[in-house]
Amino acid sequence: MTDQGPSLAPSFATSFATQPGSAESHWQPQPANGFVEVHVSRHRTTTRTAFESGLQEIVVGGHVREHAHDPHEELILVMAGSGTAVIDGARYAMQPGTTLYLAPNSRHTFLNEGQEPLKFFWVLMPGGLSDFFAAIGRERQAGQPAPAPFSRPVNVDQIEADTVFVKS
Repeated sequence: MTDQGPSLAPSFATSFATQPGSAESHWQPQPANGFVEVHVSRHRTTTRTAFESGLQEIVVGGHVREHAHDPHEELILVMAGSGTAVIDGARYAMQPGTTLYLAPNSRHTFLNEGQEPLKFFWVLMPGGLSDFFAAIGRERQAGQPAPAPFSRPVNVDQIEADTVFVKS
């Protein structure tokens, strides 16, 4: 038997837990406001199936602009609050327990129409959202008061093009 050299199999990190207040987190600009926490990302570990996951909270009256991802699939599980998801023109109630599956290239937006923050857990496969959230947001520490609403960066179109978004 000959020496094959180092194994070419990918190296995977060990399992871990992300505790409340310990995740990478960013305040989000208008129109969503609120914040994002990134719990699993390619910056933290290498997963067998490429994905990223985390939490997003949208303030009352805020919304996530309509957008799409290609070739990404997205799962959303609503944890608190209420609102509406518009997916390819169809409207769906968002309430605790609602699960949304977003196929590649599905145009979608999330509207907080309730009386409290809309909070959901997201999974994007493959990942890439963490780079977008960091580029458009401001670093956040758990327990920190929310900043005054702030605008998206002037180069947001380029940031979207460089990350996980389909050009509008």
